[in-house]
Parts: sequence; C-alpha cells; structure tokens
Amino acid sequence: MKMHHEEIRQAARSLYLKRYTPKEIADTLNVPLRTVYHWCATGDWDALLTHEGAEEAVARRLTLLAERDPKTPGEMREVDLLVATLERLQRLRLREGELARQQPAGMAGGAEGACAPSPDGEGPTPSQGERRPRRGRPIKNDVTALTPALFQEKLHARYFDYQRQLRAALTHRNRMLLKARQIGATWYFAQEAFENACLTGDNQIFLSATKAQSQVFRNYIMQIAGEAFDISLSGNPMVLHTAHGKAELHFLSNSSRSAQSYHGHVYIDEFFWITKFKELFKVATGMAAHKRWRRTLFSTPSAITHEAYPLWSGETFQRRFSKPRPWPDAEAMRAGVLCPDTYFRNIITLADAEAGGCDLFDVAQLKLEYTPEEFRQLFGCEFIDDTQGVFRLAQLEACMVDPADWQDVRQGDPHPVGNLPVWGGYDPARSGDDASFAVLLPDLRDGGGIRCIERHKWKGRSYLWQAERIRELAEKYRFAHLGIDTTGPGIGVFEQVQQFCPVATPINYGVQSKAMLVLKAREVIEEGRLQWDAAETDIAHAFMTIRQTTTDRGQITYAATRNATTGHADVAWAIMHALAAEPLARRGASTRCTVAISQ
Repeated sequence: MKMHHEEIRQAARSLYLKRYTPKEIADTLNVPLRTVYHWCATGDWDALLTHEGAEEAVARRLTLLAERDPKTPGEMREVDLLVATLERLQRLRLREGELARQQPAGMAGGAEGACAPSPDGEGPTPSQGERRPRRGRPIKNDVTALTPALFQEKLHARYFDYQRQLRAALTHRNRMLLKARQIGATWYFAQEAFENACLTGDNQIFLSATKAQSQVFRNYIMQIAGEAFDISLSGNPMVLHTAHGKAELHFLSNSSRSAQSYHGHVYIDEFFWITKFKELFKVATGMAAHKRWRRTLFSTPSAITHEAYPLWSGETFQRRFSKPRPWPDAEAMRAGVLCPDTYFRNIITLADAEAGGCDLFDVAQLKLEYTPEEFRQLFGCEFIDDTQGVFRLAQLEACMVDPADWQDVRQGDPHPVGNLPVWGGYDPARSGDDASFAVLLPDLRDGGGIRCIERHKWKGRSYLWQAERIRELAEKYRFAHLGIDTTGPGIGVFEQVQQFCPVATPINYGVQSKAMLVLKAREVIEEGRLQWDAAETDIAHAFMTIRQTTTDRGQITYAATRNATTGHADVAWAIMHALAAEPLARRGASTRCTVAISQ
C-alpha cells in the first residue's frame, strides 16, 4: 500500500478542522477517501473539533463554500440548503427569544411548575429534582434519529442477494461464514452491527488478528454513518447515543487480555488466519455467553491444519458422540443451513456472489493471475492441504504478529527505521501475475529476528516504472542487500537498479539457487525469527503453495505451480530473495531445519 507523507496527513487534518468533508479532503489532496476516513479514525480528529451550536456550524460551512469559485452544481445545491437551514435556525432563535420575553417572571425557565422564585427574589431557580436544560453543545455520536426505514432506504437497497441471505440469517445466534476474497463481507457485517447497535442499544465487539485490522470495522462504520446519514462518529471504543441507551462498539485484536471484560454481540474476522484460535474462541464465546448475544465468525479458508478447521468441519462437535450425527455437505452450506451444533453455516464462493448480482470481478483475468489451485482456494472456498507443502501453517502462524507492537518502526515517517540497514527482495511479474517487493528489517545480532516491515505489489507496470519505485524505497531505507530475480523479465529492473543501488544482487534461478532460498526460509521460519503483519494473510498463503517437485531430468526442486507463462507465490519469493542476505552457514546457527527430499 502506498504510504502518504506526514505533511499530507497534516494538511488533511488542517482541512478537517476547517470543516471540510472527508470527500472534499480526498479530492483536494488527491488521496483515497478510505485513507481520509482512516486518518480521521486513528487520529480521533473529531475530538479536536471545536464544539459549536447548530447555527454556528451551518454558518461556518456556508462561509467556506462562499469562498469557492467556481462552484460545482453539488456545492450550489448545498449552499441553497445551508441558507434555508440557517434562516430556519435564526427564525427559531428569534421566536424562542420572543416567547421568553412574553413569559412572566418565574416562568422563564420552561413549562409551568418547572421553576420557582429564588429565596432572594433575584430570579427563578430550578425546583427540587429539576435541572435547567443545557443548550448549545451537540450530543456526541447521536444516532437517535436513525430508524429501520432509513437503513432500508440508504443501505439495504444496495445489498447483493448473498448479503440479503446473510441478513436473513440474523435470527441465528451462532453463524459461521466461509467466503471468497473481497466480496464485501466485512463491510456488510460492519453495517449490520452498526444498525443493530443504533436500533437496539446492544454492544458490538469486533475481533481481528491485529489492531489495524480491527480498525477496518471502525473505518467502515464511520464511513457508512457519514455517507449514508451525514453523521460524524468518533471515539475508540465508540459509544453511540441511541434511543435505547448507550451502545458500546469495541474494536480489538486477538489478545485475550484486552477482551475478557466486555460483553455483547461478537464478530470474529478472518478467523481461519488468526493464531491461537482456540484460546481466542474461548474468550469470545465467554463475552457472548448470554443467550441474547450473537457470535459471528467469517473468513476465507486457510489450511486444514488450522485450529479452527475442526470447528468448521464439525469434528469438534462430533467427538462428543460415539455415533456421528448427520452433517450437511458443502452444497447444503452454499444454500445456508443450520447444523447440529447450532451454528448456521454458509459458504459464498465467487460464483455464488456473481449469481447474487455482484459484478465487481473479472473472472477471466483472475484465472490468468492465479493457478487453478489458488483460484479454488481464494475464490472457490477450498482449503489448502499444507501437509504436502514445504511450509506448514502451524509454523507460519508464529510469523504472523501485530505490527503495532513494533515501536521502533515509524510507519509514515520519511525514514521509518532511521539509518538502520535493511534487506530488500524483488520478484518480477511473469505473464499475468504481480511483481512483488519486500523490505526486511534484520536484528543486528547474529541469529536475531527479521521483520517484514513493508511490501508492495505492482501489476501491469513497465520495468522502468518499477525501478523508479525501488529508487524511492532506496531513498527511504538504507539497503545492505537487495536480491533481484534476473532469470527472466527481472533483468531489466536489475540493470536500472544497480545504477543507484550498488548492493543490488542478481539471483539466477536454478536447482541449487532455489534450494538455497527455500532452505534459508525454512531455517528462519522454524527458528521463529521471521515476522510479518498478520493482516497480510496472502503472505502465509504464498508460502503454503510452495511444493517440492522434480525437473524434467528428475532433479529435486521447488515451485509454486510456476511455469513458463505464470508466476505465483510472488511475495514469498520476494521475501526469500531478501533473506538471501544471510548465508546458510551461520556462526552458532541452529541445525533444527530439516527438509525431507525424496528420490
């Protein structure tokens, strides 16, 4: 993901405090709207806004628009609306003042009986048990005006059929969804939870692998409230003022210590990619132990060895009985079915999403970009059998961490790690796939940890364009090693990069070189030295797709269903190219790394 300089963030903050809308900020600074919402949420900019009455807020916005020339048609309509609103507010204020002047002494505080004369005769005082109403300061996160009809009009009408199917299953206390990638499940459940909180006052709890990933829910909710209802939300946790009382929305990572004391409806995102799932699931079900609370889990599939797989397959439930209970098959789950363990299970593949009206994908292009195995896993909801792979999910899970704990990495800074040396790795694009670049931060101690602090995916770009991006990274970091695959199209990038980065090292693929790359990766992973952002689930997936195979001459080698026209597991190879900075023979290295090679 492209990082925005701190000065752009500060400019966006300044505009927000001047009452620019997020969309106007995005258009003015040429940054994605979602990024603006993310900055607003993480920086809690709403808390910095000066509290104003409605009339002052409208007047400020009107003044802002009046200074713009020329104005868009939408801005002209907004000016007309603001003028009319300001006139109504002014008339209301004058009417209230006139009524106050007409009321006799002792009645100015409100309705008859609300106030009595003060003992000293100076004016009215509140009667016992009553307080004067406070005016001027708006209620924070006020959603009392939202009704079922408004949600139906503004949001439900946008649903695809499969999202309507998910809403129909809202009556089930336990839900488990296996989904294709990028079909809008996170957006849907964020909207569902927000609506439920507004209309019932119930608490909502969101659990994800990392703090940043849990904030995706918060950003979606803020975006939905702003775009659909023109309501600005803030706070973390977010406390909504509803017609049924206060509803708390908590956004948590998979740390049981941060989650045990809450209660409410629970949503667990990408649960098949969460480490120590059993521990988290025990805490999550405890938070939703009362029968009124729902538990909702949804994810793309990972591997059959993941801790959550027995829960999904029913194995955990069936162990309790000497004779297995009848269990629905995959076809029944694609239609949605209530299973014997009281979980409503649903599988939504890309084909199901398209049949439900989703037109966001180019399936033909996706099938060019991914192997049949990868396509079935990512978009057909099939699990990987990692028992046949070089890298096992159980080992890769130890690499998946929350980067919020990396206090020495200042994301967004022009030089995130100062002058510390880093390793880089580049894997070029073949026909159809992406080029990948990874930046690793090694511990300066021999045998220390290695963190993937930044990664990029480049698609459909020339080698000159990609070389320029690497030049920008070379200005941002001090590379001590930069491994580049020069076997095929990477040679063009290498020729450019070596002109400004003398440490650029060509990696020419062969049986021996690939074996060395895989052996080194196995070593650092088995020793628990490699780390990356747990939200980047495609990194673990890329490693799991690497298999041991043979060449035409019968030599043992490694591949990720890679052939002359397609290349895959790009980010895994990019990381391995960076890891090539460390030789296989290390002083004091452990000898635990074992790779079985069959003849």
